[in-house]
Amino acid sequence: MKKEIYIGLVEDQALFREGMKAIISTWQDMQVTFESADGYSVLDKLRQVAVLPDVMLVDLSLPPDGDREYGGQQVTLALTDAYPDMKILILSVHDDEHFINQLIQCGAHGYLVKDSGPREVQEAIIAVHTKGSYINERALKALQMKNVRVPRNKPQNLSITKREEEILQLVCKQYTAEEIAQELFISVKTVNGHRNNLLQKTGSRNVTGLVLYAIRNNIISLR
Repeated sequence: MKKEIYIGLVEDQALFREGMKAIISTWQDMQVTFESADGYSVLDKLRQVAVLPDVMLVDLSLPPDGDREYGGQQVTLALTDAYPDMKILILSVHDDEHFINQLIQCGAHGYLVKDSGPREVQEAIIAVHTKGSYINERALKALQMKNVRVPRNKPQNLSITKREEEILQLVCKQYTAEEIAQELFISVKTVNGHRNNLLQKTGSRNVTGLVLYAIRNNIISLR
């Protein structure tokens, strides 16, 4: 069974990209197998590689494709359509909720502010790979502050069951399916079934979308 996490870097600043590669090379069970200095050529380049990345680190601000904007949002949409199993971790200088909302809705699995330390980057990569979700703590606070200003209740037209809400709360605490199963004394298959139902009911693309939904609708409060 493969333990190593294969990582891709989509970053136009060569110094930052090379620095990330150097740091990641010191981490056990992680290897950079793909890199690109722009977003618009990523899909073409991926078709030529022998090993696809498990986790793609994508800069939010990337150079345009001529007159066409092609930043992290466009890369995320393209990757989620072409490679739905690939995890996408956005790197950005912004921790504004507007950017975070947009990227999560596009299918990003995580959002990390660029001035984060190496240890947090490593934790974020592991989290999106194993649990399907990671959002920087400051980003979570930005999302919460937005929703404190505009309080909302759980929509009545979504028939979320008590069990699904329990699972959603544990998902937001970064529990894996196996950990949720142990906590609630149910099978992993049952957990995955409830989680898939939640994705369908809330219109979320992935686990990170469920976290965003829970924050927006005051189902959980992350501290």
